[in-house]
Parts: sequence; C-alpha cells; structure tokens
Amino acid sequence: MSSEDSRALESPTVLHRPTGEVALGASFAALTMLLWAVLPFALAGALERVDPLTLTWARFVIASAALFAWLALRRELPELRRLAAGGWRLLLLAVLALAVNYIAYLVGLQRTTPAGAQVLIQLAQVLLSLGGIFVFGERFTRVQWAGFATLVAGLFTFSWAQLAQLASELGRYSSGIALIVFASVVWAGYGLAQKQLLVRLPAQPLMLLIYAGCALCFTPFAAPNALAALDARGWLLIAFCGANTLLGYGALAAALAHWEASRVSALLALGPLVTLAIAALAAGAVPAERLDAPSSAGALAVVAGSVATSAGGAKRKQTDDPSSLAAR
Repeated sequence: MSSEDSRALESPTVLHRPTGEVALGASFAALTMLLWAVLPFALAGALERVDPLTLTWARFVIASAALFAWLALRRELPELRRLAAGGWRLLLLAVLALAVNYIAYLVGLQRTTPAGAQVLIQLAQVLLSLGGIFVFGERFTRVQWAGFATLVAGLFTFSWAQLAQLASELGRYSSGIALIVFASVVWAGYGLAQKQLLVRLPAQPLMLLIYAGCALCFTPFAAPNALAALDARGWLLIAFCGANTLLGYGALAAALAHWEASRVSALLALGPLVTLAIAALAAGAVPAERLDAPSSAGALAVVAGSVATSAGGAKRKQTDDPSSLAAR
C-alpha cells in the first residue's frame, strides 16, 4: 500500500475523546436524525409535483449553491491539494455511493411498500455501526454490545408487521426488497468513506464536493423545466428538501468528525420512531399509524438500545499509533 493510500485510510477516531467533543458529535447526530425524521413529509408533497430524479437533482443543486456561497464568503472553500491521489479515489467512492443510494432507494420504493422501505433502510444504520467496529477498530463495552443487540431486536419487533407483509408477498416485492437492501449497503459504504475523508478535509468543504458531485451525477436524468411550472407551495417544498439535504448531511459529516461511526448510527436509528411521533402529533394533517403491543415494545427497545449504544465509553484497540489504523 502506498503512503498516499495509507493516509487515505486513516481513521479520524482517537483513543480518548474530550467530553466536549463527544457532546458535539451527539448533538450533530441528533440534528441529523431529527432532520431526516421530518423529511418524508416534505418529500411526499414534493413528489406530487416533480419526478423523483428531478427532485433529487434539485436538492443537491440547492445544497451545493448554498454551501458554496457560505464557504466563499468565509474564504473556506475546499483545498483540493489536500486530497492527493488516495483522497480523490475516496471522494469518488463517496459521491458514487451516495448517488447510487438515492437511485436504488427511489426505484426500490416504487417496487415495495413505503412502510417496508422505511424498515429495510434501517439496515444502513446497523451496517454503519458494524463498519465502525471492523473498519476503524472501534470497540464496544459489554453494556454497549447489549444495547446494540437490544436496538437490533427492537427494530425487528417494531417492524414485524411490515416485514410480515413483505414476506407474504415476496414474489411481488422481491426486486424492491433487493434494491432497498442494496441502497442500505452502499449508504454504509458512503458513511465509512466520508469518515475517512474527514482526515483530509473539514466537514463543510468536504460536503460541498460531495453535493456538487452528486448534482453532476443526476444532471443527465433531471428535467429542470418541470420546476418552472411549480406554484409557491411547490417551491417551498423543494427549498425545504434542499435545505434538509444541506443541513442533514452536513450535520452527519460533523457528527462523524467528532464521534465514533458506531455510536452515530445508533442514534440515527431513532429516526423512524420520531417520524411516527410527528405523524401522531399532526394527526389529521398527515396519515398516522397505530402501533400494536409488539410494535410498542419494539419502539421502547429501540430507544433503550440506542441510548445504551450511544452512551458510555466506546473503546479502541490499543495500537502503536492509534491515530492511523488502516482499514481492513
């Protein structure tokens, strides 16, 4: 492995994180979770007005333009020389993984049920947790392992009705299920590549490159003319979705810079519960979903498992140089 490749695979995780840094990581992860929890409601309204690929392209264009203006004003645009060869390869991987995740999820959503897709995409959080352990050498305490097991069991119990529906009509939904699972896998790859890139670039400049790269990926498939026919409400929904992309993935990058990937993903797993809570509070304005006893127990297990996994002291493997652990 070349020296550039070795640097590209360094983990930004350190052996002992200051309390303030952990608090920042938790705060940014919580912000990401909240933003993604409210996003489905805005997406549902926006998709009534534009096609999925044009909507996704618009989200990345808005995020790129807004972040470029902010960083240019602060004179903090990305220093591309810091990427070098290994960094550019990782950046390409991150951009393609995120773009493919969006495409696979959108197509998979059309071939399965919305509730089933929401359940299956949670596999991404589990895979990111495992990636933090096996790629970056993050270690759980016994309490955290117990919390992680509780979280996974809780997600399964909470999602039993949706999973049973998918299983009963496997022939009908098989292609959609495969695409959502694939979207989860590539999203976890994106998260791990992003965390490695944070060794080279700060969170905001890095996200500008990723947003712009994804916007370019979707440009051939977008229909910008469709945006011209939108009414004021449509433009507000598009703008909100773009701002959500900007802030949500920006906060995720900041969370990964300050906190272990395994703990960030545990907190993100609370997203579906918050989505349901928002739907319940806004009953009448959006469709609400009733929880039976097993789903309620599963929801409580997800909360308890997320708290146990995210809290406490995650350990690192002892190495001669803990700041540079090669991925394996």
